[in-house]
Amino acid sequence: MKIYHKFLLYQNKWIHPYVRVALGVMTTLTYLASILLIVGLVYEHGFTISVAEAHQLQRLYHGVWIVFLSDISLRIALEYKDTRQTFSKLTWILTFLLYLTLVPVVFHRPEVEGAIQAVWDFLNGRIYHLALLLMLSFLNLSYGLVRLLGRRTNPSLILAVSFLIIILIGTGLLMLPRSTVAGISWVDSLFISTSAVCVTGLTSVDVASTFTTTGFVIIILLIQIGGLGVMTLTSFFAMFFMGNTSLYNQLVVRDMVSSNSLNSLLSTLVYILGFTLAIEGAGMLAIWSDIHGTMGMDIHEELAFSAFHSISAFCNAGFSTLPGNLGNPLLMSGHNPFYIYISLLIILGGIGFPILVNFKDIILYHIRRFWRFLRTWEWDGRRFYHLYNLNTRIVLIVTFLLLVVGTAGIALFEWNASFAGMSVADKWTQAFFNASCPRTAGFSSVDLAGLSMQTLLIYLILMWIGGGSQSTAGGIKVNAFAVVVLNLVAVLRGTERVEVFGRELSYDSIRRSNATVVMSFGVLFVFIFIISILEPKLSLLTVTFECVSAISTVGSSLNATPLLGSDSKLLVALLMFVGRVGLITLMLGIIKQKKNTKYQYPSGQIIIN
Repeated sequence: MKIYHKFLLYQNKWIHPYVRVALGVMTTLTYLASILLIVGLVYEHGFTISVAEAHQLQRLYHGVWIVFLSDISLRIALEYKDTRQTFSKLTWILTFLLYLTLVPVVFHRPEVEGAIQAVWDFLNGRIYHLALLLMLSFLNLSYGLVRLLGRRTNPSLILAVSFLIIILIGTGLLMLPRSTVAGISWVDSLFISTSAVCVTGLTSVDVASTFTTTGFVIIILLIQIGGLGVMTLTSFFAMFFMGNTSLYNQLVVRDMVSSNSLNSLLSTLVYILGFTLAIEGAGMLAIWSDIHGTMGMDIHEELAFSAFHSISAFCNAGFSTLPGNLGNPLLMSGHNPFYIYISLLIILGGIGFPILVNFKDIILYHIRRFWRFLRTWEWDGRRFYHLYNLNTRIVLIVTFLLLVVGTAGIALFEWNASFAGMSVADKWTQAFFNASCPRTAGFSSVDLAGLSMQTLLIYLILMWIGGGSQSTAGGIKVNAFAVVVLNLVAVLRGTERVEVFGRELSYDSIRRSNATVVMSFGVLFVFIFIISILEPKLSLLTVTFECVSAISTVGSSLNATPLLGSDSKLLVALLMFVGRVGLITLMLGIIKQKKNTKYQYPSGQIIIN
């Protein structure tokens, strides 16, 4: 018996390396098959194809099906123990559904009509096959992207590259014949794709008349992916559907989504997606309730319009399907609730997901407190002083102040100018809406080129500050702005520590905030300088407004975007990319990081002031 066990041990030791090689080859083939499936579907629905091409695509889909079946079967047969540990319950369900596609292959179609024949037809249906293969392809590619983190690749670089890949894919999709009415140049396609993925809203063409329904679907998908973040989506799919990932992967993803611990990592990802879908769904219903029966659309068009603008608003994108954006005459009279709903969606999307999670904790705390009172009829008089964490307090206070000051300032300077002829309610609604949009949404209800100089300056400062960290908004972020202001106050008061709400701000927070502000000014100066040379006909204010709007991913413009040359459009697109990925994140991905040293130089003083 001992000799037999030794033989099995040596046999396993000899075979195992070959098994790993075989599975590695199958993994590579699966990645390739996933990409080919997506490319095939894009080609099929983006172009008008012939019968011969349709037959070739069907052979491609069949080949992808064989690769997925072979990959899963080999893993179960050769490494069942490891597969059982790494596969989640949902992955096993998808595996079972994939094996059900063998039923029409093994058994002939039943001749007797009934439930069995209907099931056989469903399992043999093209929609079932393609939907299942497409889901497996997305999950497989997501898991592969997250696995890259386990190779100690720079997470910042992966984040930037993932955005770049989505932008390039979007560029190709928007150039498909079925996406546009009469075609589009590659520069404009790249510009629109970058604007959508970076949730900016700047457009070099008239969106309403250029894109078809297919094009709008592509744009809104790019907005949703860009708003949530590529790594957020891929990490969720990889961890929720594909099972366990390495500890290093989880640590990196935790830092990306600002989770408190590894135990709450998956729940944080679920909360992000859950909040997004819930708020966008509620926004869609609210918008539909206001526009229903007033815009000459049928019910399907109204729901599509509501969904598009709800997603665009929450993701702070600023895209609209209407000519003239939200200044369309169909909306400008009698639709104040619509503008308020859009403004609230912009604010919720711009305060940041960590704050939404904090709101959830606060609401649950009060619900449990009230439920305890109903059960015992004894009110818990103890106060919990740290329901609102420091980040939540700072962001909410600064956001409230910016909205109040912005609304009051815009109302003051535009009351008898751009808002002339409106009722008092309309004026205040438009002032609030136009104060919310520079929080990186980019919608417009009035011609920005007709605003006063003072209002444009208010727009510039609101755009530059932007929204909260870990949100769909851009800008330097209200968190960094608040820290810089608090640090300035501490310097003026002569205190060594920066304190607020009974807390001392960390040195790293102050250092990163100051670096963000300095880098923002530096990048803006370089791009404004270059574009002012390339576009001598545009005023300096127009160029500055365009550049601040781009790097802050706002989307507001003084009608200059379509007038830009190809070189300027590419520079503005680059600014949008830099603004969405983040200046600090991009620099961390490019610049080689210096290792921490255990020694310390003597301190020296530099004369300031």
